[in-house]
Amino acid sequence: MGLNVAQKLIKDHLAEGEMTPGEEIGLKIDQTLTQDATGTMVMLELEAMGIDRAKTEASAQYVDHNLIQEDSKNPDDHLFLQSAAKRFGLYYSKPGNGVSHPVHMQRLAKPGKTLLGSDSHTCANGCMGMLAIGAGGIDVAMAIAGEPFYVKMPKVWGVKVTGELPDWVSAKDVILEMLRRHGVKAAANHVFEYYGPGIKNLSAMDRHVIANMGAELGATGTIFPSDEETKRFMKQEHREEEWIELKADEDATYDLEEEINLSELEPMIAKPTSPGNVVPVREVAGEPIYQSYIGSSANPGYRDFAIASKMLEGQKVAENVSFDLNPTSRQMLLDLSKEGHIANFIQAGGRLHQAGCNGCIGMGQAPATGRNSLRTTPRNFPGRSGTKEDRVFLVSPETAAASALTGVITDPRTLDMDYPLVKEPENPTVDVDLLQEPLPEEEAKQVELVKGPNIATIPKMEGLPEHLELPVLLKMGDDISTDEILAGGARVLPYRSNLPEISKFCFEIVDETYYDRAMKIRDHGGHAIVGGQNYGQGSSREHAAIAPRYLGLKVALVKDFARIHWQNLANFGILPVTFVDESDWKELEQGDVLQFEELREKLGESNQFEVKVKGKDKSIKVEHALSPRQLEFILMGGLINWVKERLNR
Repeated sequence: MGLNVAQKLIKDHLAEGEMTPGEEIGLKIDQTLTQDATGTMVMLELEAMGIDRAKTEASAQYVDHNLIQEDSKNPDDHLFLQSAAKRFGLYYSKPGNGVSHPVHMQRLAKPGKTLLGSDSHTCANGCMGMLAIGAGGIDVAMAIAGEPFYVKMPKVWGVKVTGELPDWVSAKDVILEMLRRHGVKAAANHVFEYYGPGIKNLSAMDRHVIANMGAELGATGTIFPSDEETKRFMKQEHREEEWIELKADEDATYDLEEEINLSELEPMIAKPTSPGNVVPVREVAGEPIYQSYIGSSANPGYRDFAIASKMLEGQKVAENVSFDLNPTSRQMLLDLSKEGHIANFIQAGGRLHQAGCNGCIGMGQAPATGRNSLRTTPRNFPGRSGTKEDRVFLVSPETAAASALTGVITDPRTLDMDYPLVKEPENPTVDVDLLQEPLPEEEAKQVELVKGPNIATIPKMEGLPEHLELPVLLKMGDDISTDEILAGGARVLPYRSNLPEISKFCFEIVDETYYDRAMKIRDHGGHAIVGGQNYGQGSSREHAAIAPRYLGLKVALVKDFARIHWQNLANFGILPVTFVDESDWKELEQGDVLQFEELREKLGESNQFEVKVKGKDKSIKVEHALSPRQLEFILMGGLINWVKERLNR
């Protein structure tokens, strides 16, 4: 039986385990990606583990999230990351060079390779015929050190693509349609693989848009074949010699299959406050908007900006609209400038921001309280924009531009204009000036890490005891995101290198009293939290695990977990368990005390055990899905302790 592309990539990189869906496998990692919101912790972890030099084919540290320099904290961290990249043998992308995912695609991504990134949207590079996976920072640190990445063998979900996109419909509408069909968790432990005759009608950057938001479906990754379009893209980036063809065998099969006909699609929109809350634009047309925002890693291509520019050429943005432009790479910004598109935007009343993540992560461009914001970003979780009461809709560039012109949510097909024809520049800019190459090994060894006053050492984590008596400090419902566990934005992320400080923001969107209550009992045994379905969806930020751990979180008991957050909890010694009977969630209340007796022994005997509820004469059956390897380092207090023990041996 033939293999699909995902199976070929996994087979070529299988270091441990067997390719049986649901079983833990270890994958050899060729490339890694870190960004500044997560990378400082990765570099501190490399230092804590005593790692000397990157063992990967290519590892890159990008500065794209924390670009606002309102005081010294962010620029101090930029200097630290630059020194760490030099010390450990990484590429370093300076502030202003652009968002990690499209820049990596342009400069370093290679068909047939594996990529692990400390950013959940690392999966975007699956557009290049790569197995690209988002993970917690410490998993990436391990990969940089040459260790395999462990993940459950995914099922492969084949999506046959037919047809061709109609006018006014683009790649963002494709992935929004997938989210309309399946929601935000249906694809857990799956890799999407797109194939079929319609693939040729999607550009490399169109594929990037679709692969990027595979994270919103809950998927482990998204893969496209490496074909003539991939070759064309790499040729324009002066990297044609690195291209290889990679496609599924003719007799390949998939665990799940569906079809998407591009010709039948229409403009779509994800309503607040979930990427899965998708309807056709026509159903909400006419609602007034405050902001229209184009850019981010979810719509990073030249055509995404150029099509909007052509729509606005010679026109004016509605007077009540803030029209925000978020270029995604320096070289694309140069091309947009050369072709007159930036002039079109500014003439129409647009606001130009620097190349980076910016408003997507709440770093500026926050909307007014309670006003509608249309964005081409990948996520619209509560508060992610930087405004607590935000109302963010996710749309295509065409819908964003049409709505900016009218001042209300507008189906672009209703505009009185012809669909603009956009061609990429014949000789697009290739700009490598702000991507610094790794130093030679001997020179790198002489580099000292530059640590500003905001960088704090990771504290020692104690192992899991035999007995625990933990109050339930928080009880939450379904779809709690990592943005709600630990917010991003200009207020919070400058403290990403300082665990005691960033922990003060834990769960503030859910319960502003959490930090104070946690600190009172941190040194008296700690606490547990209870949650619902899809707990920890969204960003890969491991701060959402390590900060609650710092505050004394010992056990997370939920209905089920999002993949990356589940791994992050285990990595930092927090026991992630689920209800065997989900109806028991209703039986627990905030303030209940959970008693875990003979815990270490029970974990070694079975993946199911009982937990008593103190004073209620009730027991709840829970279970875990941890591998023996994960159990070993949870008992030791986390992955850092486990690595130190191995190195000491």
